[in-house]
Amino acid sequence: MTARRAGRLRPLPKIGLRWKVCAAIAVVSALIALVLSLVVHNAARASMIDNSRDVQNERVQFAQRIYDSTGRLTIDAQLNDPALPAPLTRLAREGKRATFVADTGGAPVVWAETPLADGKILSLKTTFTDRFSVLEDLDQALVIGSTAVVVGGTALGVLIGGQLSRRLRKAAVAAGRVADGETRVRVREAIGGRVRDETDELARAVDAMADALAGRLEAERRVTADIAHELRTPVTGLVTAAELLPPGRPAELVRDRAQALRTLVEDVLEVARLDGAAEQADLQDVALGDFVRRRVAAVAPSATVDVRDDAVVRTDPRRLERVLANLLGNAVRHGRPPVEVTVDGPYLEVRDHGPGFPEDLLRDGPSRFRTGSSDRGGGHGLGLTIAAGQTRVLGARLTFRNALGGGAVARLLLPRD
Repeated sequence: MTARRAGRLRPLPKIGLRWKVCAAIAVVSALIALVLSLVVHNAARASMIDNSRDVQNERVQFAQRIYDSTGRLTIDAQLNDPALPAPLTRLAREGKRATFVADTGGAPVVWAETPLADGKILSLKTTFTDRFSVLEDLDQALVIGSTAVVVGGTALGVLIGGQLSRRLRKAAVAAGRVADGETRVRVREAIGGRVRDETDELARAVDAMADALAGRLEAERRVTADIAHELRTPVTGLVTAAELLPPGRPAELVRDRAQALRTLVEDVLEVARLDGAAEQADLQDVALGDFVRRRVAAVAPSATVDVRDDAVVRTDPRRLERVLANLLGNAVRHGRPPVEVTVDGPYLEVRDHGPGFPEDLLRDGPSRFRTGSSDRGGGHGLGLTIAAGQTRVLGARLTFRNALGGGAVARLLLPRD
């Protein structure tokens, strides 16, 4: 039973920054209002009690003067009252006049006593209900004021927290766009520059980091493109010279390696162009089913094509052909037959039955000059990188996964219009 209940536990819901700020301000406002209310209440009560003591002291003195001169008791005065509190009785026997406050839960009872010349004790007992009814009104006003402070503070917290939360969300969205390759996006512009606070400092730091990263990537791209461009001419000459060698096994090996080197240089140049984000697609309406059948028959005749639902997509045929050829080449070279190509509406899927994609590729995506696991074979690792780059130019989406029954699956989603 315990294990079953433990399996049903769910993570706590995420609490946004707006509500955290709102809760913090509400709690602080409530604490401040409570402390101030207690201070004001106690101060007012103490002042009223002191005032009642003074009034009762004056009244008992007046009653004493009347009794001494006329022998009559006035203002409800009592002689030797048996209910007189013990502290007052003790002080009266010592010849001292005093007052005493008995707290009964409501309006307190105020006693006053004074010793007489004949040894008797004259005392008064009064409950100042009218005076302490004001304290109830004060408490009611304090409750209303405290509630207004808490509600106002909460509303202010919602406004402040909401503004800060919106700015942080905009910053997160802009930073995500930068991470997706939109190097022209600036976080500070996305959140607005009118408010000067920590979010503005964060945006400046992220933009500076993005600028520095973009500069380094551009420098690396230029170096890569320059090196590949400089190699292009001598490699072309090497391929031409290899064709002039006399027939034989050594000549075939030289031609094969020269052609591989030429392909590598062309691939590096293509990657450099794609990294430059200057490539534009020449979009046309393409019937995807017929297009795939023709290209697969030319690139990988052993692969099977299954058109479940044909569709007309808006794409660049040359770039789509490049993506399809690279996916098929990767499946043939690194996987195992049969290689299956499926067209289902705007979706194009290429699957082999080999060991599947390595975990780092599934997690991070294709990376140049990384071939993955040794089970997938060798190679310079640019095929999937070029396919991913061409996919971005097409405005399509390319995902990678491993099939449950084994094998690698590359799935391309093309825009319809």
